[in-house]
Amino acid sequence: MTTELSITGMTCGHCERAVREALLAVPGVENAQVNLPAGQATVTGSVDPQALVQAVSAEGYSAQLRS
Repeated sequence: MTTELSITGMTCGHCERAVREALLAVPGVENAQVNLPAGQATVTGSVDPQALVQAVSAEGYSAQLRS
């Protein structure tokens, strides 16, 4: 399953890396790609989408599921 997120608050490569690491730490995530310029992330794996949003929020960024 692929989940796409819109992420706000990222301003640099460190932010991008922090969001990617937070997403990868969620149980069930197989891969996470974060695109700083586009402000989005694509996550593959069998995972609750709300857990992804919470993981990003815990790092201090805002995330919303993309439709």
